[in-house]
Amino acid sequence: MTKRFQAVIWDFGGVFTSSPFEAFNRYEAEKGLPADFIRSVNAVNPLENAWAKLERSLIGAEEFDGLFRAEAQAMGHDVRGKEILALLSGSLRPRVVNALKVCKQHGKVGCITNNAPIGKGASMTEDDDRASELAGVFALFDHLIESSKIGIRKPDPRIYALMCETLGVDPAACVYLDDLGINLKPARDMGMATIKVTGEEQLLADLEAVTGYAVR
Repeated sequence: MTKRFQAVIWDFGGVFTSSPFEAFNRYEAEKGLPADFIRSVNAVNPLENAWAKLERSLIGAEEFDGLFRAEAQAMGHDVRGKEILALLSGSLRPRVVNALKVCKQHGKVGCITNNAPIGKGASMTEDDDRASELAGVFALFDHLIESSKIGIRKPDPRIYALMCETLGVDPAACVYLDDLGINLKPARDMGMATIKVTGEEQLLADLEAVTGYAVR
């Protein structure tokens, strides 16, 4: 017997779009950097580093450029922050967008995204056509929380509580999807069913298994 859920709450990048980590790895290979170097930089002082400050709008893109570069240099390689920001916008996964529409037929849907005050809208892209395409996906959600607008970012438990409060749902009656395990833990601690996204087919299979919704 499948549990009845009130809401499905989603991360965006790496869930509705291809993972930026794939773009990071391509960049590292092209530049002769160690694999996962960018993620390693972001893992040092994760609550107050350049990335964390950018996603809370405490700094802008120009300041991030220099701060990230200093952090990378401290770890042995010279990498400009602005080059990393250009890697963030992945390609859209239409099947996942369709799964969102199916979930919307069964309950509420929300999105919690750690993003930065760059580009055109929540998608962070500079391309007008792409920004318009992704804006259409964001419009499907009953509520969208952007870290760059509220000054709180995942994995801060407050951001999950705010989503549940706004949607008017019990955390124990929610499913949460994210591609980062660190962001899933607070949701799981609140009682949500969680799905770690590692790929498109896996996401759809796990979502169908957890909810019983025919998303494929």
